Amino acid sequence: MFKKRYNKNERSFTYFGETMPEIPLSKGKRTRLAIEETAYKLFLEQGYSATSMRQISEEAGVALGGIYNHFKGKDEIFQELIIDQHPYIKILPIIQDAPGDNIDEFIRNSARGIQEELGRHPDFIKLMFIEIVEFNGKHFQKLYESIFPKTLPILQRFLSSDSGVREMPLPQLIRLFVGSIMSFYITEFLMTNPELPAELREMSLETYMEYFLYGILERNQ
Repeated sequence: MFKKRYNKNERSFTYFGETMPEIPLSKGKRTRLAIEETAYKLFLEQGYSATSMRQISEEAGVALGGIYNHFKGKDEIFQELIIDQHPYIKILPIIQDAPGDNIDEFIRNSARGIQEELGRHPDFIKLMFIEIVEFNGKHFQKLYESIFPKTLPILQRFLSSDSGVREMPLPQLIRLFVGSIMSFYITEFLMTNPELPAELREMSLETYMEYFLYGILERNQ
């Protein structure tokens, strides 16, 4: 039960598998976080449509009426989770902080960091699938408003005079880059069967980014 995870006498707590810093939180804030984490778990296990507010209430140890003190309904909970837990939110800081003296090094270092982060949290991708399949991406506008300002420092690295990157609209550039990373993880979900050929399954994100950078044509063409 999340009551134990959010004990009011504890100075730190666990949130989405991470130990949060010792920041004093009000009872209301801890209750809200407990609701979010419980809903997240249930959405991933059984889907959005199959999860009821009553289930969230019982699993979180929060009265049903208490949930409505924090959220208007289930959709608002999901929207909050999309903004907080979408893979884009997790990978953008990694990309921004990736070292590299040129675009090639920067992309490869970004790929290593992203693969490490998403490898620890494969459920982030499942949340994205729920948004696509059950909502037809309707929350993406809110997500875009949240993440686009965070992409600007990344874009500056692509746009430096010596980057070698071809000229294109900035939103298309970030869509191409981040979309390539997401497509790698989507295909990874299909590669878990050990009966599939090893050369099909054993492909790193770094190799994927090699093709993002240079395409499939020979580099001397």
